Amino acid sequence: MVSERSLAVLRAIVHDYVASREPVGSKAIVERHSFGVSAATIRNDMALLEEEELIAAPHTSSGRIPTDKGYRLFVDRLTDVKPLSVAQRHAIETFLGASADFDDVLGRTVRLLSQLTHQVALVQYPSLSRARVRHIELVGLSDTRLLSVLITDNGRVEQRVIELAAPVDEVQLAELRMRLNGVLGGLAMPDAAERLTGLVDDVAPDARPLAEVIVHALGEQVLAHRQDRLVMAGAANLVRTESDFSGSIFPVMEAIEEQVVLLRLFGEMAADQNAVSVSIGRENAPFGLGETSIMLSGYSASQGDIASVGLLGPTRMDYSNNMAAVRAVARYLSKLLAEG
Repeated sequence: MVSERSLAVLRAIVHDYVASREPVGSKAIVERHSFGVSAATIRNDMALLEEEELIAAPHTSSGRIPTDKGYRLFVDRLTDVKPLSVAQRHAIETFLGASADFDDVLGRTVRLLSQLTHQVALVQYPSLSRARVRHIELVGLSDTRLLSVLITDNGRVEQRVIELAAPVDEVQLAELRMRLNGVLGGLAMPDAAERLTGLVDDVAPDARPLAEVIVHALGEQVLAHRQDRLVMAGAANLVRTESDFSGSIFPVMEAIEEQVVLLRLFGEMAADQNAVSVSIGRENAPFGLGETSIMLSGYSASQGDIASVGLLGPTRMDYSNNMAAVRAVARYLSKLLAEG
């Protein structure tokens, strides 16, 4: 068993190493922290921590750095997730509150989270396979061009420009708009896709050429993004921390570009008592991310669909502040979407 003082020493090592990227020695701990004991006593505590594989010597020096196991203990028992400052909360509300639509909200979310944490920020779209059709709008852009707009109940908007072979008939367009909303409104995406297949046969013969083009475009909109996908920002932050990785960061970059891999990892992460889930180092090795830490928090869309927002970076990161930022952004994102 590791004593409470030894755990406090581990906390000090994590804080100092994250801040300086330099191995931490007993003398530095005595000078920077108020333990009220000698450097020799701190060395004994560090020896116990090393026996428990919570810290390790990166090379032949007196300093030690946290291991993945040490970071895990720090996150589970020792970290203190403090609320964001008033200025930071105001920045979140102001920046996200200026969003134009759902896509803009998520784009702003990752940019903001990346700026707050200096890590790679990620946000998951709610799956459209769970969404329902709220409304379909057909807008004339010119005599031979239309804009097809599909709006879902979780706030998602899908748009397609449709090129027509002949000038649009406004009466036919209005009738088709009304029929589409009457047939598809309220249906889940898979059901809407199925109903679309036979809809052309139900319209008047002279309106079928227009209906075929519009139904084809709507079919693509319904099927688009039915699988979860991610928006990412801050890849440059990963490059800036390249020295925190033992080898090249290109395998990490390739792994985060494989959204299917990340989404699978997201699905295996469960939130802790701080409403944030953290996966550290070797816990991510099966996904090709063994030198990274990932933290996520859930947000809810307007109809209760849950998706994740979070960040990815090297294991040497500011866990306390990053967890606070992820949690705060997720909570505000849920609030914003609930308000429509």
